Amino acid sequence: MHKFNENYHRKSIRLRGYDYSSCGAYFVTICTQDRLDLFGEVKGGEMRLKEYGVIVADEWWRSEQIRKEIKLDEFIVMPNHLHGIVFIGNIVGANGRSPLQRTNMGSKTLSSFMAGYKSSVAKQINILRQMPGIPVWQRNYYEHIIRNERELKALREYIINNPVNWNMDMENPGFR
Repeated sequence: MHKFNENYHRKSIRLRGYDYSSCGAYFVTICTQDRLDLFGEVKGGEMRLKEYGVIVADEWWRSEQIRKEIKLDEFIVMPNHLHGIVFIGNIVGANGRSPLQRTNMGSKTLSSFMAGYKSSVAKQINILRQMPGIPVWQRNYYEHIIRNERELKALREYIINNPVNWNMDMENPGFR
């Protein structure tokens, strides 16, 4: 039997005590495996999608049609990652609730959405590149709980300006 090695324990990125089965607004970032530039390139401050990047974008919007519990907001596909804003739960207009308010949603969680999305994109890309089972995405994803309208506005601006700031982006392999 192997002894647990504390050096290899992954630290959770989840907010301690937060109920991830409740409604909420989230900023997410998903990176490609080994930060490979699979989705396109930034030219002149604009993101130009390649074939795999088009799949990433199309599947993002298709997710909203499939999963009625989510509403997608601003997003950007970058060469090796995606940033997006996801509202889960009661959406404004359906019952007058703000997407930043929380109510119990049961199994309709951010993690279930992300798992399904990543799986679908990976399957489609791997069919095209004839590499079944090869990871497209890194194991996890980054998420930030959006707590108020000020944060929502700032994150929307960050996403919109991401291609312009690509030369200084930590996800840009050329920056390091």
